[in-house]
Amino acid sequence: MPFIKTYIHFVFSTKNRESFLHSHDLRKQVWNHIRKNAIEKNICIDFINGYPDHCHILISLGTDQTIRKVMQLIKGESSFWINKNNLCKTKFEWQEEYYAASVSHSMPNRVRNYIKNQEEHHRTKSFQKEYSELIQSPPDKSSG
Repeated sequence: MPFIKTYIHFVFSTKNRESFLHSHDLRKQVWNHIRKNAIEKNICIDFINGYPDHCHILISLGTDQTIRKVMQLIKGESSFWINKNNLCKTKFEWQEEYYAASVSHSMPNRVRNYIKNQEEHHRTKSFQKEYSELIQSPPDKSSG
């Protein structure tokens, strides 16, 4: 049996970056649901957090999983669940695009801390600025 540890840092935003997930309690409820649903689909979520207009997830991919399929399962099911439970005033959607970057085996703690500190991080930085910086230099390589 092979031993594979492939960490991927995913970031995806709400449709048009709307602040659908406006409260801490709502975000916590959504992140908990995404985690629970992932377990049912054998997706190993290491860490999840976000802000009103986006989500960060650190995932350890399984041998038969693809980035595309994992994102499809997480985003599709969570959108359906949020709408089915009327958690937002208008129809909830995730943006089609997403960011996915591999994380060095020695760096998961750094990425976990980055994801964990989203509330503090976004007091001074917009999602657009963060996204641009991620594309240029992922958190396992940047200074912060």
